[in-house]
Amino acid sequence: MHGEFPKQFLAKARGSTRRTLSIALILIVILAALYYVFAGPAAQQRRAGRLAAEGPVPVLVAPVTRADVPVYLDAVGTIKALNTVTVRPQVDGKLLSVNFKEGDDVKKGDVLAKIDPVIYQAQLDQAIAKKAQDEAQLANSKIDLARYEKLAATAAINKQQADTQRALVAQNTALVQADQAAIDNARAMLGYTTITAPLDGRTGIRMVDEGNLVRAADVTSAIVVLTQLRPISVLFNLPQQELSQLNAAVAKGPLHVEAQRSDTDAVIDRGLLKVVDNQVDQTTGTVKLKAEFPNADLQLWPGQFVNIRLLIDTLKQVVVIPTGAVQRGPNGTFVYVIKDDNTVAVRPITVQKQDETQTVVRSGLEANERVVTTGFVRLTDGSKVSIGTADALPAQPERGQTRGGQKRARGSNAPPPSAPQ
Repeated sequence: MHGEFPKQFLAKARGSTRRTLSIALILIVILAALYYVFAGPAAQQRRAGRLAAEGPVPVLVAPVTRADVPVYLDAVGTIKALNTVTVRPQVDGKLLSVNFKEGDDVKKGDVLAKIDPVIYQAQLDQAIAKKAQDEAQLANSKIDLARYEKLAATAAINKQQADTQRALVAQNTALVQADQAAIDNARAMLGYTTITAPLDGRTGIRMVDEGNLVRAADVTSAIVVLTQLRPISVLFNLPQQELSQLNAAVAKGPLHVEAQRSDTDAVIDRGLLKVVDNQVDQTTGTVKLKAEFPNADLQLWPGQFVNIRLLIDTLKQVVVIPTGAVQRGPNGTFVYVIKDDNTVAVRPITVQKQDETQTVVRSGLEANERVVTTGFVRLTDGSKVSIGTADALPAQPERGQTRGGQKRARGSNAPPPSAPQ
């Protein structure tokens, strides 16, 4: 029994030694990792980067200027032909010919199609013959009336015979007038066999082919749709909240409208506002407007969607800076102003109007000052800066932009490194 005790003691000692060695190895690995992080090549690289970042902050600047700034109301408009006519037959018959090509530009009065005129020519000839017959009877009755009036004056015949003959003359006169009306009607029906363009415009796709029978009573049948493309109109809506300034602008004179491409905002055409609707749509809270464009190059097409800019005012000689210079912090909007010693000062400003490219400053800046537009990462109040060009400025993520270069939405409240207090 006394021999077993030393063996147990030795086994426990060996187990304790193995645990001690394991703990020592773990500590050595941790210390090596800490050394690599804080004193190794990675740490040296970071220190080198910090040293390289010291010194003036490279920035781009822009001058504060005064300029006339137009004020626009933006909307999405739908192109609509100024006039659209569905050309239908006004008489029944066989379609003899179609005298246009699909997509042709036609003038008012151009022949578009012809319907077989034989029946209507015969009706006209019949009406003319009937009138000639009734005119002969009228002439004879007038001769008899003159004879009866002379005899009645000498009491050779009863006066009643003269009165009866006078009534017959009136009856024949009415017949001749009815015949003339029948002739006019027959001539009109004959004229309807030649279908002409009612206005200047462009033809669409032909809806019926030569040789088919067409009927005036069939409201679904049509030969072609004719649209007037020059000029052309655009319908768009504006919120009712903008109605007061819109009416004030309309009272001063005609308002100019620009139609823009939806992808590049390039101006397609310029026109004038023609109509402001006389009521607000209660379901949408918007008012409908109509503008007219010359469309000389046919860049606007019926059914097309375009961006609309309505010029309602022009701000005269206001303070303007690039929108990229405007920063936002907990205390509002501000800019970094370049001082004479090439240091920056945080300057709170009041924005009057802003779009994607320029900002109108109501207060806080004066013309001929300079503001920072690029290079905000390391800027703080009083930072020394070096002013460079766009090519020389090192690439760095700007505040107000994502890493992919997309600007954050205007109005983002992310605070800058140093906001004005």
